[in-house]
Amino acid sequence: MANGTDIKKVSILGKEAIHCGFHLIPYIAQTVFESLPASTYVLVTDSNVAKYHLDKFQAEFNKLIESKTQKRFITHVISPGETSKSREGKAEIEDFMLANACTRDTVVIAVGGGVIGDLVGFVAATFMRGVRFVQVPTTLLAMVDSSVGGKTAIDTPHGKNLIGAFWQPEYIFIDAAFLETLPIREFSNGMAEVVKTAAIWDEIEFAALESGSEDIFKAIQTTSKDNAGRDLATRSAEQQLLLRVIVASISVKAHIVTIDERETGLRNLVNFGHTIGHALEAVLTPQILHGECVSIGMILEAELARQLGILSQVGVGRLTRALKSYNLPVSVHDSRIASLPASKLLTIDRLLDIMKVDKKNSGPAKKIVLLSRIGATHEPKATAVADEKIRKTLAESVIVISGTPSRSPVSMATPGSKSLSNRALVLAALGKGTCRLKNLLHSDDTQVMMSALLDLQGATFSWEDGGETLVVQGGEGSLVPPASNKELYLGNAGTAARFLTTVCALVRSKGSAQHTVITGNARMKQRPVGPLVDALRANGTGVVYREAEGSLPLAITAHETGFAGGHIKLAASVSSQYVSSILLCAPYAAKPVVLELTGGQVISQPYIDMTIAMMKSFGIEATRRKDENGTLLDVYDIPTGTYVNPEKYVIESDASSATYPLAIAAITGTTCTLTNIGSASLQGDAGFAKAVLEPMGCTVVQTESSTTVTGPPVGTLKAIGLVDMEPMTDAFLTASVLAAVACGEVDSARKLEDAPANTTRILGIANQRVKECNRIRAMIDELAKFGVQTKELDDGLEIYGIPHDTLRRSASVHCYDDHRVAMAFSVLGTLIPDTIIEEKRCVEKTWPNWWDDLENKIGLEVEGIELRPQPAASTSASATSHDPEASILLFGMRGSGKTYLGKIAAAELGWDYLDADQYLEGIHKMTCKEFVHQRGWEEFRATETKILSELLELKPKKTVISLGGGIVETESARDAIKAYAKQKGPVIHISRDIGQIVQYLTHETERPAYPQEIEEVFKRRRPWFEECCSHQFVSIVDTDSSSTSADPQIRARREVGTYFRHITGIQPNYAPNLISGRRSYFLSLTIPDLTAQPELLREDQSDILTGIDAVELRVDLLSPTGVATAPNVPPRDYVTQQLAFLKHTTSLPIVYTVRTVSQGGAFPDDAQDQLFELLQLGVQLGAEYIDIEITSPHKKIQSLAAIKGTSRIIASHHDWSGNLKWSGPDIEKHYTTAARLGDIIKIVGKANSIEDNMLLQAFVKQKSLAPDAKPFIAINLGTEGQLSRILNPTFSPVTHSQLPVAAAPGQLTFAQIQTGLHLLGKVPRKKFFLFGTPISKSPSPTLHNTGFSVLGLPHIYSLHETSAVDDSIRRIIRMPDFGGASVTIPHKLAMVEEVDELTPAARLIGALNTIVPIGQVDGSVRIIGDNTDWIGIRNTILSKSSDVWSRNDCGLIIGAGGTARAAVYALHSLGLGTIYLINRTKSTAERLAASFPKEYNVVVLASMADLEKAPPGIIVGTVPSDATTSGELELTDALFSRVDGGVVVEMAYLPKTTSLVQLALGVSTVDSQSRWSIVYGVDVLLEQGYEQFRLWTTHRAPQRAIKEKVVQVYERS
Repeated sequence: MANGTDIKKVSILGKEAIHCGFHLIPYIAQTVFESLPASTYVLVTDSNVAKYHLDKFQAEFNKLIESKTQKRFITHVISPGETSKSREGKAEIEDFMLANACTRDTVVIAVGGGVIGDLVGFVAATFMRGVRFVQVPTTLLAMVDSSVGGKTAIDTPHGKNLIGAFWQPEYIFIDAAFLETLPIREFSNGMAEVVKTAAIWDEIEFAALESGSEDIFKAIQTTSKDNAGRDLATRSAEQQLLLRVIVASISVKAHIVTIDERETGLRNLVNFGHTIGHALEAVLTPQILHGECVSIGMILEAELARQLGILSQVGVGRLTRALKSYNLPVSVHDSRIASLPASKLLTIDRLLDIMKVDKKNSGPAKKIVLLSRIGATHEPKATAVADEKIRKTLAESVIVISGTPSRSPVSMATPGSKSLSNRALVLAALGKGTCRLKNLLHSDDTQVMMSALLDLQGATFSWEDGGETLVVQGGEGSLVPPASNKELYLGNAGTAARFLTTVCALVRSKGSAQHTVITGNARMKQRPVGPLVDALRANGTGVVYREAEGSLPLAITAHETGFAGGHIKLAASVSSQYVSSILLCAPYAAKPVVLELTGGQVISQPYIDMTIAMMKSFGIEATRRKDENGTLLDVYDIPTGTYVNPEKYVIESDASSATYPLAIAAITGTTCTLTNIGSASLQGDAGFAKAVLEPMGCTVVQTESSTTVTGPPVGTLKAIGLVDMEPMTDAFLTASVLAAVACGEVDSARKLEDAPANTTRILGIANQRVKECNRIRAMIDELAKFGVQTKELDDGLEIYGIPHDTLRRSASVHCYDDHRVAMAFSVLGTLIPDTIIEEKRCVEKTWPNWWDDLENKIGLEVEGIELRPQPAASTSASATSHDPEASILLFGMRGSGKTYLGKIAAAELGWDYLDADQYLEGIHKMTCKEFVHQRGWEEFRATETKILSELLELKPKKTVISLGGGIVETESARDAIKAYAKQKGPVIHISRDIGQIVQYLTHETERPAYPQEIEEVFKRRRPWFEECCSHQFVSIVDTDSSSTSADPQIRARREVGTYFRHITGIQPNYAPNLISGRRSYFLSLTIPDLTAQPELLREDQSDILTGIDAVELRVDLLSPTGVATAPNVPPRDYVTQQLAFLKHTTSLPIVYTVRTVSQGGAFPDDAQDQLFELLQLGVQLGAEYIDIEITSPHKKIQSLAAIKGTSRIIASHHDWSGNLKWSGPDIEKHYTTAARLGDIIKIVGKANSIEDNMLLQAFVKQKSLAPDAKPFIAINLGTEGQLSRILNPTFSPVTHSQLPVAAAPGQLTFAQIQTGLHLLGKVPRKKFFLFGTPISKSPSPTLHNTGFSVLGLPHIYSLHETSAVDDSIRRIIRMPDFGGASVTIPHKLAMVEEVDELTPAARLIGALNTIVPIGQVDGSVRIIGDNTDWIGIRNTILSKSSDVWSRNDCGLIIGAGGTARAAVYALHSLGLGTIYLINRTKSTAERLAASFPKEYNVVVLASMADLEKAPPGIIVGTVPSDATTSGELELTDALFSRVDGGVVVEMAYLPKTTSLVQLALGVSTVDSQSRWSIVYGVDVLLEQGYEQFRLWTTHRAPQRAIKEKVVQVYERS
């Protein structure tokens, strides 16, 4: 035996086969060698593990077999990852063993994670009918789970572990030292199984895991040197802890396996979390790990048990906290999962479908392990659960089935108060001694509070009474900054955020400056905390806003003396939580605190009184001052001291939550008694029954500790006139939904003189605008969905009750992630049928089991549902100031690229090209060089000017005319050019870097030499070029026309074509979505030098341009130094270079902006002349949109407008002061001015509150009603204004994570806006499909779901495979949430009959591959059939060839099916004069040819030999690969005899290299002059898919991300 090795052994199946310790490799080798004699020892591992441990195993085994000539030790290394765990992976190992003559006495050693153990174990189980094997797991997951129990398996395409065997290892060696090389994420992955085992079996062990996460993580982060830990003498405390945790978990599983080896019952228990977890894993693998999926599965299965009434919320809460403490996800909304494209595929139906294939199931019934409490399960086996129960747990939305509570009279208790729970946690944590908190709320809010206190090391927590009692060991106010600069993330927990702000001020520093950062989710970052921060800052606490002023995140500086104390002034008119925050922490200040409340009426005084009462229970008495008359003042005295923890503190039930079951009794005419809320409550909301329900007509009986409400008959609730709810503000939402159906006669004493009799006027609730959402606005908007009218007031709202049977049914309530909104409308849902609550999980903040209690305790059925979205569509517009067909004049220095670019422009426009110098040479029969040499420069210039006049007369239209560079030397020529530019058409200065021009002309000898240095000539001419031109094109393309590289030429065609089509007005490059009914966006670039990051704007290398419609070039932020410091005036040449580079890189429209300092930019306000020079430059360079501030001189704006050409002016006004009001004369004046000066109106204000966004929306709506309304960009700055950015439909400015800074405060990314729109119900989730067969291997789901995910769209694309167009397809395309479909074989022709309309392309092609639902004005939907195959073919040909195809060119199409029809259309669109068609069945080809117009000139060939006289330049293969190897379609080299080469398009995407492709590659290799470019099937698939994506979403597809994912799938196929 290896000496000095201390081992812990665990028995399994009657044998001590599990050996645990540290640094065991010598021990493993010796034990195996001595106890398992064999001729061959085969060690199998993967390449990741091999680099750490293989050499050590090799060395130890080699030492042992040196003298044993009959023994061998061999190794085999495989690829890491789940893909190796396959039939092929198993065969590879078996072949290796057979090749090495392994026999039945072989011992196989599996060293690695779960994949290695499962795979190698299965090999051992079947190799020669079974050989011995040893498990050496190297990951925590494998140690505690897969290595123990003898389960071995491989995966198949149908699911994980579906083929395998039970095969027990001879030994399992657990070497915990291996974990030191394991990534933290992998360790957490294994901890999921450790937590699982304790949860089902051992509450004591679970409690240890709950409190021990920090120490357990330390154990693996401490490297053990010199084999420390191998024996007990060198084993550290951390190592002891780690080994104890592992052994404890293994022991449970070993015990279960011993009792139930073959998984007939008890062993099912270790699958807790796995039924749902495996379904999640099937969709999310490999990005999300097994343990991470099981972690979410455990929470969902625990919630299922809670729904069934088996498990309490205490158990769910404890399990959630434990898993979170090990960095494990507990929800599919975790950012690690939600950010994945695959997360969009997690539909309920899909998960249920996957769960059908589970080894625990018996027939169709799904079996799930249900917890009854922490440490125990409901049954000693998995329990059968109905699908509808699982569906309800998985669903994100619910319907409360209207009706009468079946359990009436209801008697129940509500969860502990959130307000009291958070206060009690702070008090007990700061206190001295131990306190047992009972009835603590187990919710999101209390979880983040506990986590934060643990991170601050302010207390320790443990559990008693099965989790019903939290034991707090107080830290007496001793707090330290979180380790490793960890931020305290608080989600949307407002109470925790406000309390912890002051708690963090108590943190004391140790030497160097330290700080604590508290942060939250997007909504929390909008909620105010400014008054509290102001008070703390004034008291000496260092607090820094990390983002928006007045909100989280905050960085709070730690001081040696902590919180100063003394006299503190605090504005308390927004939230009482600010007051309670300082009150709770005040005893720990350096000096006694005098807290003076300022700023008007204090909000929610009862909550302040509650805090003071609770402080007294913990031994500190705060007193409120009175004046000489005994009137209470808003001044409090708090002495210094230490809280003394009471032995036990019982937390009252939540009075706000109590309003919901009482309201259900009121609205349904039933009875409810709450046994733990009465008149003695500390909470103001306890008065709800008496103050609201009793006046509405309910019978209320309230004792000190209970409240009973009996509602009047259904439909007879009374409106209550005026009610001041300031003491119970959170309860106003409950009152509002009751008021919606309260239309009975108001009691005379409460009647309002100035409002109808059905009015309930709620006041005193202004603070509810800054809660989880603007609750007043939310209630108004959501009640409107039911047809209920309301009116917003400064301090509240009015609701006008109507009979309940007149309310609209089937309303879908958006909850704004607000628990109170969700629970309030669930009350209304008990009366109004089919009410949908969209975000059911938001109730987890205060009553996580509300939906379960609604069913189990109140007796109202709740159903889980998935939301169903809907569609819409559009048109476009353009304008130009001259005849779009007017000829274009080009001039510029010789060598600038006029000829090269002019020819491209002419080809792109379909115009003629004419070179003025060549025209002159033709007339005078001599070269220009000879002309100058014989007649001199003066006569040459005069002749040149005369030629100019002739050409303008001769070629007035549809000609690109290139003039000589010296044409501007003559004044009369300049005058003629300027007149042409002003009155007729574009005059374009082609410019190029002068250094490149000099380099080019040094070698150019055909033209006459300049009489002076080239730089001097340029310097002289440059002002004339700028004076005469209307536009400028900067040549940064490859102007060498002899270049053999297609890419620069293709890019040049794209850039030149886009530019010339735009400036002529033939096809202006405007954003297509900038129209009514669509949403459009531009990306605000804030990079000082675009050329320094060229890859950032390349769509094949970056996703920064994803989803947007235009790019804003912030000229005022450009700087050649790399830093733009205001005031900043970038050099003109630098701006030219930057804009040219941007246009060279992307074809998106440019928004050209020069923002001044006063309007939030960097350009000086007093440099108006320079500003307009730069704006004019933008017009000349062809910027599609020019942003001009309306505060600029209007004469200058009008002058620019006169020369703008096809550029559109955005007339903008920015007000950063916060004083701009969206109602009143000022905003009207700004709008009118902008409408007069610009094509697009842009007004930007600054939001001071969420209400400012509502006023903005009202203003925009009013202006949009005008028949000639111009596009209107209206947004508010700042965090409070982000809602306006989400709702703004017109050219919303967006940022991107790859930009250094956002261009303006509150700017969001495109994806964030889409997420916001979805949450607001503006972008509903749609379902997309692929119809056809076979389609299981189609990359289309990957293509489209990747696109949806990257753009932040909520849609889902899935397969629908049928052999024929049947009723299932007909139902799908008429579903309300149908977003569109792709159609493949064999349905492309048959689906033509199923759509309402065909596009012209699809009609002519006679086949469709795309279905698009288009919403109509009357609300109906028309199903449109389109064909994007032809676009895919055309675009890929254009991407591979710089040729300009003409009527002289011909193409060949092989095949005559639906795809061939699209190919005919594509080739004709490229301009080919003849299209040859060949097909095995000639008659089919002839029918296809006959279906196209004669001008397509489709010619059917009898054989390939007919091509000899006219070899094609484009060949499109549309038949399977094996169809072209014989017969009429047999391919030969003769196909590729075209001298200039061409393009081969292979439509089949599997296999990649077909016979057609192979032949083309061979020809290109043999004959380098014959340049044949290959288009693979996957390239066409991508291109047509991008077009489908655009048709469905109106947004450009994120091509880089999609291609990367699709190619991955493709290459695995």
